[in-house]
Amino acid sequence: MGNPLRVDADTFAAAGVCVMPPIDVARSLGVDEDVWTRFGAHWDELAPDPYAAELGIQRLRRYGHYRFADGLFEPVPIGAFVQPQDSNPLYVERDRHFEPLTDTFASDPLLDGLLRLLVRFATALDDVAEWTVKVHPFRVLASADSDGRPTPEGLHRDGVTLVTSLLIGRRNAVGGESTVFDMDGRRLLATTLSERGTLLLGDDRRTVHGVSPIRPLDESAPAVRDVLVITFA
Repeated sequence: MGNPLRVDADTFAAAGVCVMPPIDVARSLGVDEDVWTRFGAHWDELAPDPYAAELGIQRLRRYGHYRFADGLFEPVPIGAFVQPQDSNPLYVERDRHFEPLTDTFASDPLLDGLLRLLVRFATALDDVAEWTVKVHPFRVLASADSDGRPTPEGLHRDGVTLVTSLLIGRRNAVGGESTVFDMDGRRLLATTLSERGTLLLGDDRRTVHGVSPIRPLDESAPAVRDVLVITFA
């Protein structure tokens, strides 16, 4: 029997973008709903994003930095997060400092499983000896008088090789459509990540991506969208 994940990685490498449904993600990781629930609790420990607040956006986040080589992921002390030229137009070459992942987040077995799943997609794009891996858990909030903007910069690149977005949860939210375009402006994909465990992957070297705003379904309560963005460069 062939390896389904290997086929998926090759198909993704050819297309430049794909969505991995929750059932396939769960099977690849060997996890169930209880594990997802435990992992999702880390999002209640995120810290305010002061740079998003400058734009009037309610966003919480943390940041982790890893090196992958010789089959091992090793944590790297975090410094300033800087995005390169020809990537995010809001923050190009601006030093931003974020709170690190909590110890419980960094040591969660599901994070390790996710990193090992994603490195197989990264190596389908490029065969390199060492990867720089960055982990960004986000929570975007919206209220009746303030849309939540997951990507205030609009369509953009992250300046990496592989960019991924895993839906952890969404509550009382409408909107949040993810779109991916090639460099000629042709739309490759449009989807709303609505089910926990849905994984969107993109070859960041040849695509741009963005997410539409969210807003509350019930305006008496906030809308919440939790995602985990992991990049390989």
